[in-house]
Amino acid sequence: MIKINRLSLLKNHIMKHLLRPWGRDTEGRDLVLYTLDDGKGTVVSISNYGGIITSIRTPDRHGQSGEVVLGFDTADAYLDERYLADCPYFGCITGRYAGRIACGKFSIGGESYRLPLNNAGNTLHGGFRGFDKRTWDHQVIMTEDKYGLELSYLSPHLEEGFPGNLQVKVTYMMSSPGALTIKYQVTTDRPTVVNLTNHTYFNLNMPQPDILGHRLRIFSNKNIESSNLIPTGRIIDITGTALDFSEPKTIGRDIGRLPDGYDHGYALENEKGSLIPAAVLSEPLSGRQVEVFTDQPSVHIYTGYYIPALTGHEGVQYGRCKGVAIETQHYPDSPNHPGFPGTLLKPGEVFESTTDYRFSTGASK
Repeated sequence: MIKINRLSLLKNHIMKHLLRPWGRDTEGRDLVLYTLDDGKGTVVSISNYGGIITSIRTPDRHGQSGEVVLGFDTADAYLDERYLADCPYFGCITGRYAGRIACGKFSIGGESYRLPLNNAGNTLHGGFRGFDKRTWDHQVIMTEDKYGLELSYLSPHLEEGFPGNLQVKVTYMMSSPGALTIKYQVTTDRPTVVNLTNHTYFNLNMPQPDILGHRLRIFSNKNIESSNLIPTGRIIDITGTALDFSEPKTIGRDIGRLPDGYDHGYALENEKGSLIPAAVLSEPLSGRQVEVFTDQPSVHIYTGYYIPALTGHEGVQYGRCKGVAIETQHYPDSPNHPGFPGTLLKPGEVFESTTDYRFSTGASK
């Protein structure tokens, strides 16, 4: 087992990182936990099990460090049946297809594919055992301007029903203080569909009972209209409605008008696939803020209505609305909507995507 505990100069800041054993999965494969400290108060931990961001600690406006994501201290907690029974996908890579595929079916070139139905008659986040429940190969990255962890996984043809041998690489990197970058790279040996995201739940003031007092801004006033969480195919203007976060507002202001809280996709003006701002989440009491940037065409907001009652970091009790997931991705059910941005990946092509999280204490009281 490789262990690294090294101080390094990165853009005039001291950065420390550590790779350590973290138990074994149910098949006996070694799990590791990689921790990256930017030297300015932001500390991120990532496991090769599911590519899970298990922990992010950042300072508040008074310099007090605190946990800002939902997760567990031990690998066993992610393998426990109590977690898996109503899996909330804490911090993981979701795939092969993030979001829902209606009725678990789609076709490519006239050939139909059937997927396992794991969510009310649909396929969610890749099926019963998606990328979030796989142990990935890992390699530490050390260059002059960035440090991080590279994860790779070969998803075999027809795993969870999806066609093609899919070679996936996901890299978590820090290149400046308070900034975490996730890069995705995917190739295939036959036509398939791909949609990847990270499913971290943020709570920027963990002692608070929920995230309803957090302020959220989404850089879009266009909703991917859905019925029973499946897109209708329409993109609609939501200006002035409960779904509208184009101007910052608290998550709790209008959530009572929605029976299950927010579980909605927002279409971003990003036809060129540039890295653009998708959302800003802030918490007034702590002053913490996270800005989310993406090159994807949408961002999905889920306020955790179905987060199960579990005990997380430092004995904190989780449950409904304890965290909010900000998922940068393609539209849900795109394989069944020709008018949506395409998620088809062919042999010889490379799917690439980037998401940035930038942490600060910019929020006002």
